[in-house]
Amino acid sequence: MKNVGRIFILSAPSGTGKSSLIKSFLKKEQFLEVKMSISYTTRLIRPGERHGIDYYFISKKKFKLMIKKKKFLEYAKVFNNYYGTPLIHTQSILFKGQDILLDIDWQGARQIKKIFLNAKSIFLLPPSKDELFNRLKKRNQDDQEVIFHRMKKFIKETSHYLEYDYLIINDNFNDAISHLKTIICSYRLSTSYQSMKYKKLIQNLLCRD
Repeated sequence: MKNVGRIFILSAPSGTGKSSLIKSFLKKEQFLEVKMSISYTTRLIRPGERHGIDYYFISKKKFKLMIKKKKFLEYAKVFNNYYGTPLIHTQSILFKGQDILLDIDWQGARQIKKIFLNAKSIFLLPPSKDELFNRLKKRNQDDQEVIFHRMKKFIKETSHYLEYDYLIINDNFNDAISHLKTIICSYRLSTSYQSMKYKKLIQNLLCRD
């Protein structure tokens, strides 16, 4: 049986630092060879973001057409915008035996874990509500009304943390990257993962000459 890659899910309330954490992790820990799935979204592009790099920015009309054609592995509506994980691209990475990191919310995580039972999920939280509010203000991407709306949604989103396998508090950025690395490395050393990766070796070791 071919060794298929594993899915790692990372979710967090808006403003927790998830996007920055993922970018730094992928750049700093390239030897882990974890691939990133680029999602589709209907929200407006933010300063510094690039189409096809951070997201595929499309219209709601096109997104709904893709839903109809079953182009998404999962999708969800968040803050009046749609987000979706492309099916074919994700499958292509997994079938190459490569692990993939999904940046999705709790709704998408539920959908993924119903399909991929061995997917590992990670929830990211800020050290405090005050710090979250300050981060939302500092990034200069939303007006005051949107910020308060995101803060209001924070408790609802955070209430789903127990559905996840791991929890990281993003207090110290470098520590958070280290914790994410530890989770992935730990899972790769599990018996189920190693026995699949080194199946032939183990068979040879158990073979009676």
